[in-house]
Amino acid sequence: QVQLVESGGGLVQAGGSLRLSCAASERSFSFYAMAWFRRAPGKEREFVGYIIRSIGFADYADYAKGRFTISRDNAKDMVYLQMNNLKPEDTGVYYCAARSGSGNLYRERTYDYWGQGTQVTVSS
Repeated sequence: QVQLVESGGGLVQAGGSLRLSCAASERSFSFYAMAWFRRAPGKEREFVGYIIRSIGFADYADYAKGRFTISRDNAKDMVYLQMNNLKPEDTGVYYCAARSGSGNLYRERTYDYWGQGTQVTVSS
């Protein structure tokens, strides 16, 4: 059973940065793509960005472009989400997800595996 474990969340002031990490419990070579989603208080979970593991191509939600960067370390089975210039509206639980095959990588339902999430709180 594949497990994804997020870490790196915390409390940060607006304008600050955080780096989230996602560790896979076993070799992630079978993953085609990995993604980050988030759930703000009182809202549905939404797409943040994804990365195609083999080539490192990444794409992001409009609100994340220019501020967030997803990267991966295939040797360590890790994926990262670097978040800069954080805003209070970025507050929420951030989830790592993985998918073995291609598909609509912007959709939550596409992903086969999910982590438990890590809390990010941005104070104003």
